[in-house]
Amino acid sequence: MSTSTLLDFEQFESLPSEPGKMELLDGELVRLPPAKRKLMRISHRVHQALTPLVAPAGLGEVYLEMGYQIGTRNWLQPDVSVEHAAQPSGDYSEGAPALAVEIISESNTAEQMETKVRIYLANGGLEVWLIYPRTPCVWLFRQGHAEEFRHILKSELLPGLALDLGVLFAD
Repeated sequence: MSTSTLLDFEQFESLPSEPGKMELLDGELVRLPPAKRKLMRISHRVHQALTPLVAPAGLGEVYLEMGYQIGTRNWLQPDVSVEHAAQPSGDYSEGAPALAVEIISESNTAEQMETKVRIYLANGGLEVWLIYPRTPCVWLFRQGHAEEFRHILKSELLPGLALDLGVLFAD
């Protein structure tokens, strides 16, 4: 991360709107370019696969690019997320989602993604998926556990899930 001035959430919230996505990661402003078509296609496929599974699993809503205020120095916007059944919220969802899905693009750094996984899991997140379209694989993280998937993604959080990664990554 850079040596720029760190922001708190109040300062972050007062910034002017810009195209693309802005996040606050451990107090550092992170600007991400607008998502490309392939990333959006994968996001929508994940959203569609998760939607019928969340209610039976006792989880809340599935969202695309929902913002989560996590403490005073983090505001993260996973590409896809599933809220806890009773996720606290005010103007924004508070705390980490039950599941955060981040689709890795050229603008993401390994350090940023490692920090996001740590923040999600330390603040109530149950699973984090890092989807790598270029390699094509998915890394699933839970507290004390990391696992790579290259064919069929399965999840303890969503017992009925058997996501075919060939279909997910298809053009």
